[in-house]
Amino acid sequence: MQAVISFFMTIVMFLAPMLNYPKTEPAKDNWNTDYAYIFVHGLSGWGEYDFYYDFLPYWGMFGGDMMKYLNARGYTARAASVDPQGSAWDRACELYAQLTGTRVDYGEAHSKRCNHSRYGDDFTGRALIGNFSEKHKINLLGHSFGGATILLFTELMANGSPEEQKAGGDISPFFTGGKGSWIYSITTLASPLNGTTAYNIGSGSGNSGSKSTAENGKPFYDSAAYDMYIDNAIALMESIETLSSVYYFSFPCCCTKEGADGYQVADENIWIEPYVKSNVDVIGSYRGVTPGGVVLDEKWWPNDGLVNTYSAMAPFNAPQKAFDSAGIEPGIWNVMPVYAGDHQAFNGDLLKPNNIRPFFTKHIEMINAL
Repeated sequence: MQAVISFFMTIVMFLAPMLNYPKTEPAKDNWNTDYAYIFVHGLSGWGEYDFYYDFLPYWGMFGGDMMKYLNARGYTARAASVDPQGSAWDRACELYAQLTGTRVDYGEAHSKRCNHSRYGDDFTGRALIGNFSEKHKINLLGHSFGGATILLFTELMANGSPEEQKAGGDISPFFTGGKGSWIYSITTLASPLNGTTAYNIGSGSGNSGSKSTAENGKPFYDSAAYDMYIDNAIALMESIETLSSVYYFSFPCCCTKEGADGYQVADENIWIEPYVKSNVDVIGSYRGVTPGGVVLDEKWWPNDGLVNTYSAMAPFNAPQKAFDSAGIEPGIWNVMPVYAGDHQAFNGDLLKPNNIRPFFTKHIEMINAL
């Protein structure tokens, strides 16, 4: 993905001036809230703290920066920048620092166990938003692995970390809990909430969780890749509480259809980015059993090129129901209708731009009206 960014960077530099939007005011007659929207990218993604976001925004791609579009219309929308390959834990800690304008603190216990520095970048004076608090709540949207990131973030905000509390000494307020009420809603977009069989394809039914060290020297268990193996993803979700005060929405994606042999194959009526298209048919026919005993059968076959549609619906352990506009309640996952698109559809796609502005505007208007 990073190679694709570099290839198109020069072109976008010339297009950038044309992607500004005139300011308009949204219709606020039906609004009950007006909280900020924080967008969190997925694996190998980037956000507004990264210089190349101005040239190729993760949210919008060649269709134009969704953050600029939304902000010009009176919403508050910001794009976080978290570790592209980092674990859900590390990314959640970075998100907290960016929201509060503080230095990243990965925790005394975690940093020792994972053999990396306790502290990271300092966001003092450059927070994503001001006055993040119970009064000034936020709405979180996570694409792909950004979904796991915002869920673990919310868990730590609400319940803290017993491990970090036992470590003693100076502790970040992030790990003390009691701040779940600062989150208004969570929206996951094509997120491998229960993992993805894409990781099993290269390693048989194995977990690869036994790897001791990732390429960057950190333990493999402190990486995004580890967290997306199915057994590990399910375990992570089981450690996360569904909060009774938070609204939950999930948007699964699918770009497959049933083929003549009964397997799932690429749907020729849906644009699929070339970098994921080769995965579609393989995921669409994969069978296996994880080391933890999860049977990978035909339920897992529909996919978006990287994530199984079944996995993106909601954490298996969480209360959930099909979305009903007349019965939206906090504390239960609202599983939205499956979006016909590939894994990058919610970014706006790349080689064939997909206009995602109406989608996000409609969803945000619905949340503000709750």
